[in-house]
Amino acid sequence: MLLVALGRVLQQVGADDGVVPAVHVRVALLLGQDRVVVVGAPAQRPGGRPAVTAIRHGRDHRGVDDRDVLYRRVAADLREAVAGGVYGSDGRLPAEAALAEHYGVSRGTIRQALALLRAGGVVTSRRGTRRVVLGATPAQSFAELHSFTAWARSIGEEPGGVLESLTVRPGDQEELARLRLRADSQVYAALRVRTLSGRPVMIERTTYPPRVGEIVARLPADTVSYTERLLDHGIVFADAEHTIDLAFADPDDARLLGCPEGAALLRERRRTTDPAGRPVEWSEDRYLPGTVAFTVHNSIATSTLSRLRSAAQQRGQ
Repeated sequence: MLLVALGRVLQQVGADDGVVPAVHVRVALLLGQDRVVVVGAPAQRPGGRPAVTAIRHGRDHRGVDDRDVLYRRVAADLREAVAGGVYGSDGRLPAEAALAEHYGVSRGTIRQALALLRAGGVVTSRRGTRRVVLGATPAQSFAELHSFTAWARSIGEEPGGVLESLTVRPGDQEELARLRLRADSQVYAALRVRTLSGRPVMIERTTYPPRVGEIVARLPADTVSYTERLLDHGIVFADAEHTIDLAFADPDDARLLGCPEGAALLRERRRTTDPAGRPVEWSEDRYLPGTVAFTVHNSIATSTLSRLRSAAQQRGQ
């Protein structure tokens, strides 16, 4: 079956006195199955102590107070423990009080660290309970607009990109509409394989308007981040609209990702605009299962999550 509606993987964070809760959304592809968070037992080291490493704060060798970055150190240590399977997939972290005691920091610092992990899709929670580990699949948050390269580096992976082809051709109807180009316009179409620490994980099919594509065409074939190089030329990626669904591997996907033709892939379609609202790219990215998950934070104040009918359903109307 196709990727389930995003609403089916909502995890309620909690609310007080009738206030509508915020929701934390985790989208993952498990070849036609819903991915749900299952609470497991907290991992502990021998002796029953939480599997954490104490981090002390104070002043560094220059006499600078490092308390303002302490929560990031705690978050990094917990992230490493989660990635190493210390707590198990879908287990629970120790309680805030236990973490604060073990790290020798305040509960406020622990809350900041946990908020950072939640934004990165590492953990979720329900108010009043311990944080639930969301598993080992790297998560990419929509809370901020990051390129694949920036996201990969943020989780400790080495990003890579191999350009398979770059062609200049007439745009199709959808490309012209997404990029707001005239009917007779040419587009620059790039096909790239993206890697994490040398492992192929995604096929990136990106279409650029001529003003951007002309710059892309001059970049070296082994350029890792087009976004960074385009920024050097004054092209700023400011806003993006994302649509996530399921696609099936075509011959190019199968050849470049090493998966069977027809295999299910997680697809993200994205239109990005500059600060003036002008489109700078229209992209379709296809990820291998288990290589990436996306997180969205949604609240009563701001909601960017919507459900769309599939193209097949729309044609059936």
